[in-house]
Amino acid sequence: MSAVPLGRGATSREGSADPRPLTPDPHPLVLGTRGSPLALWQARHVAGRLEAAWPGLGVRLEVIRTTGDKIQDVPLAKLGGKALFVKEIEEALLDGRVDLAVHSMKDVPTDLPAGLHILAIGEREDPRDVLISRTGTRFGDLPRGARVGTSSLRRQAQLLHHRPDLEIVGLRGNLDTRLRKLHSEGLDAIVLAAAGVRRLGLFDRVTEVLPPELSLPAIGQGALGIEVREPSADCGMRNAECGMGSGGSREPSVERLVGVLDHPDTHAAVEAERAFLRRLEGGCQVPFAAHAEVERGRIRLRGLVAMPDGTRLVRGERQGEARDGHAIGTALAEELLGRGAREILQRILPGTQS
Repeated sequence: MSAVPLGRGATSREGSADPRPLTPDPHPLVLGTRGSPLALWQARHVAGRLEAAWPGLGVRLEVIRTTGDKIQDVPLAKLGGKALFVKEIEEALLDGRVDLAVHSMKDVPTDLPAGLHILAIGEREDPRDVLISRTGTRFGDLPRGARVGTSSLRRQAQLLHHRPDLEIVGLRGNLDTRLRKLHSEGLDAIVLAAAGVRRLGLFDRVTEVLPPELSLPAIGQGALGIEVREPSADCGMRNAECGMGSGGSREPSVERLVGVLDHPDTHAAVEAERAFLRRLEGGCQVPFAAHAEVERGRIRLRGLVAMPDGTRLVRGERQGEARDGHAIGTALAEELLGRGAREILQRILPGTQS
């Protein structure tokens, strides 16, 4: 597959690059991605940003089919969770078949394989959920017993908490597939992430943007993360990449190339959300949600843990300095555990020691 010729004239809001153009590279960066329309949009977006920041750089996409893409008829909670969307791509990173990978951060487990790390997180798109209804009816006006499609226990729990009369219907597949199923499966509405709908230019289909008070977003929702090998693991994988700054290399390392795309406020927010999830030791079997916002060096983190049927929901909020996001995320999780989240976890996952 050829290098991605996108975004040449764009400027990066995430960071600034070395103004010197690179020597044209006969060995372009190889970017690993899933093959869905949304994943390809995201990969091309990142490739374009890199090529704009580093004139002369080439980026080639390598499409990798993950287990999560292959199995579409089983709920994620039964399959083993979000790692199914990144496992094969991370294997390609570790064995040097690709140089970097682009992920939706909501799909990335909190524990990464040894030798890999999330180097950059780009500026966040709209993190909220949206409702798309067949007849243009808003959430509060859906008829009693309306059939609402979603693939997420997080969404299911919150929707049922507010509307226990709804019938939640499992819904998997890429965004286009879910939109088709709205009609083909006789659903009254579906709930999706606003970010994906916006990125694919389908926002005119949206009936209502759901506020966080109704549907708190998933951890990392709306943010794109770029995963690479740790610098020590990267040496020798790709020519002319080690020793930058000490006279040992004429070209920047993958770390330096990708680092210009990092958006510090988004990175801090997502790290706080992931610290919250890590302390709860959560996966796709438990409805968790968290969303952080950073403004003028301060962070506000909201989180919740719920029963899948929405009958019990524990919410909380913490604020503090953005640099303390990890500690704030952990502290909020501890608070919720003490206020009933521990009992929820134990009911869903017997033997949980959180």
